[in-house]
Amino acid sequence: MELFEIFTPMAFVLVIFGVFVGIIFGSIPGLTATMALAVFLPLTFGMDLGEGLALLIGLYVGGISGGMIPAALLKIPGTPSSVATTFDAYPMAQKGYAEKALKIGIVASIIGGFISLVVLYFFAPVLGTVAINFTPVEKFLIILFALTIIASISEKSMLSGIFSGMLGVFVSLIGVFPTNNELRMVPSFLEDYLWDGFSLLPVLIGLFGISEILRNSEQGLKTDTSKKITLKKAKSDPEAKFTLKEFKGQTVNTIRSSIIGTILGILPGVGGSAASLMSYSQTKNFSKQPQKLGKGSNEGIIASEASNNGLTGGALVPLLSLGIPGDSTTAVLLGAFVLQGIQVGPLFIGDNPDLWDGMIIALLIANIVMFLMMFTSIRYFAKIIEIPKHVLFPIILVMCVVGSFAINNGVMFDVWTALIFGVLGFVFMKIGIQITTFLIGFILGRDLESNFLDSMQASGGDLFVFFTRSPIDLALWALIIGSVVFGVISTRKNSDSEPKNYHAHAAD
Repeated sequence: MELFEIFTPMAFVLVIFGVFVGIIFGSIPGLTATMALAVFLPLTFGMDLGEGLALLIGLYVGGISGGMIPAALLKIPGTPSSVATTFDAYPMAQKGYAEKALKIGIVASIIGGFISLVVLYFFAPVLGTVAINFTPVEKFLIILFALTIIASISEKSMLSGIFSGMLGVFVSLIGVFPTNNELRMVPSFLEDYLWDGFSLLPVLIGLFGISEILRNSEQGLKTDTSKKITLKKAKSDPEAKFTLKEFKGQTVNTIRSSIIGTILGILPGVGGSAASLMSYSQTKNFSKQPQKLGKGSNEGIIASEASNNGLTGGALVPLLSLGIPGDSTTAVLLGAFVLQGIQVGPLFIGDNPDLWDGMIIALLIANIVMFLMMFTSIRYFAKIIEIPKHVLFPIILVMCVVGSFAINNGVMFDVWTALIFGVLGFVFMKIGIQITTFLIGFILGRDLESNFLDSMQASGGDLFVFFTRSPIDLALWALIIGSVVFGVISTRKNSDSEPKNYHAHAAD
């Protein structure tokens, strides 16, 4: 098959456009890669699925990479995955070497992206082949394992993570009960709208678009440029010039951080912030000069940026091979598949080889375009942080409303759904319910229920079917229990250590 039959010229253009817009979203504090995908997802309805995914993948890669710009210039991570980038990129920028810091991050990003792409290409088909033989019992346990992982590595307490995930599952069950077609948890005046539950896209737009606008509006929409760092030209100071010597002795650090990001991306719900922080801590453990980290070290920038771009390919592995989103951004990609009628899971790669090849090509091109675009134009992209939010956010809000309205050919209830979940997302932030955990619970809830019911029907209602069927089931239970135990131990450790570490970094 010809390459252009898989990856059309229009798809190539859409990848470039997606990367460009993604960088803009990542560059502006308060906007994220997930928000970019949620806002632009409605535009993919009229496209071929391959072209729509090319746009979304471009937004994904660009959004993750763009987060380093405000991290270096404002000490504000543009995306959660850029948290650790602030530790060294900002101190380097304060010395007048902002452009150098950004270019170090850009080179580390493309290396991390390529390594994760290789892992995705070779590992996802293998995992999918194994998963083909899974029965509803194994599928139920895998989803349960995914939910326990999300809870155990949640941002705050494990109890908060479990509650957030289960709340998402509960909300997903609103609608028709599959075995008797009876409505449940639906008020009589909403029966015409909630027969199939809440539509995924308005929920996504509300949680990741409108809620962020509300959060930023509460804090004030004036752009704070008091901390802005100017880019010193290399002509006036040779030390400000970037060369590949910055990566001398950093081969192991780069590869290790990329692999850590990729592996953590494969684990559902971990997120980019956990990947960058873990890579940074490992770099500090193995560094020959750990005292330099946090003061403008190349090592720290490389560790953070290689890991968070390694996450992009890793997070697609469970999505494409098991049908489980690795993070909130791939949850939006899952929404794109669902809206196009494509079933993601063990059979996806075998049944859609052209689409699989197109996604791999799109990821490859997106990483290359990201590198070329940011490396050659970083001075201009850095000016994006000066765009006033009071100008930007009304435009995004209009796009959110129009996108929600268009999902089901002009159903006003979908607009109300987006607005309701936007307010709920804002409230969730206030009371400690984790939006990402809630969303993944919402997406997996129906599958969790259907596989449980199928298992019960096949076994005649015997609950022991989940424990006695095969060694795979026992192995999955071991992973579930191990995840819970790990979460309990981590929660106890973090309750003592995290506040001190947080304040230490804040002081820096």
